[in-house]
Amino acid sequence: YAILSHRWWEVEVAEEDEVRQRAGYQKIIKSCEQAKKDGYEWLWVDTCCIDKRSSAELSEAINSMYRWYQNARVCYAYLNDVCESTCPTERDVNEFAESNGWPEWFVRGWTLQELIAPQEVQFFNKDWVHIDSKRHLASTLEDITGIPCEVLTGGLAGKRLSVAQIMSWAAERKTTRVEDRAYSLMGLFGVNMPMLYGEGKKAFRRLQLEIIREYCDQSIFAWNPR
Repeated sequence: YAILSHRWWEVEVAEEDEVRQRAGYQKIIKSCEQAKKDGYEWLWVDTCCIDKRSSAELSEAINSMYRWYQNARVCYAYLNDVCESTCPTERDVNEFAESNGWPEWFVRGWTLQELIAPQEVQFFNKDWVHIDSKRHLASTLEDITGIPCEVLTGGLAGKRLSVAQIMSWAAERKTTRVEDRAYSLMGLFGVNMPMLYGEGKKAFRRLQLEIIREYCDQSIFAWNPR
């Protein structure tokens, strides 16, 4: 199956919606067309493949998200604010004023694991024109994200990385819900915990405790969410 990675908009297509009434409709249609073109029978899109009315389903999905992206044959990364058919190589605060000079996809919390987990990531601009693959863009992506090329091309398995180093990749990223600063990192550390939206910054403290149980690495205390 193929899987979509994208920046959520204020009005998305949800599982229970009449699809054509939502602004995110074209994003789903275009990604479906790309998946079909590439020979895939299935495409997974978080906005409409999770019933968010069910807290149990939402919790299961968030705890499984890294694995789902990791197991996908290809991930389509949709850069909704990029007009060119190339990936920016230099920070441009005029073009991307609200996202630290880079396309917004690169500063969102959930897209961190969506960049690392899949073996193959293909980037598309706002008009669904293909830009390039993660493998070919690895050097540029390292400059943008701070993630080493060997992690971008080979994943986390077998890499001797400190907890603080992995945390540092998320330092400048943003999430709509404060709890998602923690929840979006669970897969990168291979830990699980229940979702408690409304707990605020306590979510990060729970994440730290889960990581401490798994790793003998005190560098975790060197990084705190802002």
